[in-house]
Amino acid sequence: MSQSAPLMVNGFDGAGLSGLPPHTQELIARREAALGGAYRLFYERPVEFVRGSGVYLYDPDGVAYLDAYNNVPSVGHSHPRVTEAVSRQLATLNTHTRYLTDGVVGYAERLLATHTIGPAHAMFTCTGSEANDLALRIARTSTGGAGVIVTENAYHGVTAAVAELSPSLGANVPLGAHVRTVPAPAAGSDFAACVAAAIEDLRRHGMRLAAFLADSLFSSDGVRPDPAGFLAPVADLVHAAGGLYIADEVQSGFGRTGSQMWGYQRHAGLVPDIVTMGKPMGNGLPIAGIVARQPVLAEFGRTARYFNTFGGNPVCVAAAAAVLDVIADEGLQANALETGGYLQDAITRLAADRPVLADVRGAGLYLGVDVVSPETGEPSAELAGAIVNGMRDRRVLISATGPHGHVLKVRPPLPFARPQADQFLAALTAVLASLLGQ
Repeated sequence: MSQSAPLMVNGFDGAGLSGLPPHTQELIARREAALGGAYRLFYERPVEFVRGSGVYLYDPDGVAYLDAYNNVPSVGHSHPRVTEAVSRQLATLNTHTRYLTDGVVGYAERLLATHTIGPAHAMFTCTGSEANDLALRIARTSTGGAGVIVTENAYHGVTAAVAELSPSLGANVPLGAHVRTVPAPAAGSDFAACVAAAIEDLRRHGMRLAAFLADSLFSSDGVRPDPAGFLAPVADLVHAAGGLYIADEVQSGFGRTGSQMWGYQRHAGLVPDIVTMGKPMGNGLPIAGIVARQPVLAEFGRTARYFNTFGGNPVCVAAAAAVLDVIADEGLQANALETGGYLQDAITRLAADRPVLADVRGAGLYLGVDVVSPETGEPSAELAGAIVNGMRDRRVLISATGPHGHVLKVRPPLPFARPQADQFLAALTAVLASLLGQ
């Protein structure tokens, strides 16, 4: 692994390469030769998987790893209903959206019915990056502005336009001159006042606001979901300045918060202008998209054509429709609320007498746990990395996030239930005991 490559939280840096099994070393070398240095691997000892089922991934020896990290297979790895729907549609028809097909229309109608933004339209892309890119284009057309406000460690995608809005990509990916950042919400802070100051700074520089763009759980900022309701005044400020509120639901959507289908719905009175979606939408198939209030889309629809060869294709739509079916039929939103609450409470109790763990935050099955130095109380990416890798060694997969890389990130597939939560807690207890010499 190239030592000149930019660092990534929980990234494999090659330091322990010589201690890995020969087969693993060979595969890593082939991967770097074929894919190049921009790709990253997780963990000090990367792990290879050949199969997934439910909330488990399996290595070449058939050893099961509990997946407490991957939100893309939201209804579980290789869910049979999604597999069957995709296989049936692939054997029948797969084409683009310039022909009439009932599937994409029916799915759009179902998707729109889950949102609470008033009369709206749906548009489909392949990835969340594309969805945020499209939302940005619409915002600029609708408002005539160019300025965008995001949080200080936000991640919104990898297209040229949204990489400029993604501070978490690091200093080598500069922000656009039209971008202003605000601190992530924190206890005791006045988030709305920070947004107001950013709007004023754009105005002073002769730039009109196009949009405020935020992940509704502030995932890359360290998972900052509370207090519920604090985002509603931000939307009022943004609208008063002539901008649009874009809710990035790639991380927080599709029932993950438990209490609501969408993260923005936790904030009473918040009506986003555009909602972007991705990752969990097709349980791993490339489908993403937006819903936007009809007045917001009017000018864009009048002056621009939108077409995406693969966005909203029948096969991916079949997967997405099956995901909605499974969420409803298997009670996965309710499970996220119950199991997520159970897990958060248990980790909070665990943290009470273990000084390496500090604040525990979360909504449903998305948790963030601060890791700090027991001596100083300061954020510790080193100890967070030790916990993440200790969990991996005990065959439980998590990662870390946040501007300091010190926040444990826990976001399992939605079927993750009480038995898996107990397995997770047993592994975490053992890792902490080893780390603290208890």
